[in-house]
Amino acid sequence: MLFTVMFKPHPNLSAEVNRNIVQSEIEGGVFLEQLPPQTVLEIRTKHHRYVAVLLGGGAALISGHPGYCPQPVLVAIAGSTWGRSMLKLRFVGRGMYLEFHHPDYRTPIITSLIQEIRECSQLNSSSVAALA
Repeated sequence: MLFTVMFKPHPNLSAEVNRNIVQSEIEGGVFLEQLPPQTVLEIRTKHHRYVAVLLGGGAALISGHPGYCPQPVLVAIAGSTWGRSMLKLRFVGRGMYLEFHHPDYRTPIITSLIQEIRECSQLNSSSVAALA
């Protein structure tokens, strides 16, 4: 029998932080380390639809924002936030905000609220090279 280990509230964290962590497990999401390189994620936020080709170690080719990444750009995905400074590292979570580091900007890019995350497919290495 397989059991999923759920987060247990930690006594040293505030009720709000514990609540946010539990809510992220309820809403769903994915830790990037659990996906193989070349996995393609479609991340639909309140305002845009991003496509991220995972390259490993948090690196990804991301596109979908008309100003920041209209074409695929190599970024480092930091993780997701609840709209404040606390970051769930290398996690893309529904009901959260994606945070990534763009090479042309000093501060991280934070998306609007993530509404849906979908794995599209995997690309082969020549397809990834063509996107770069």
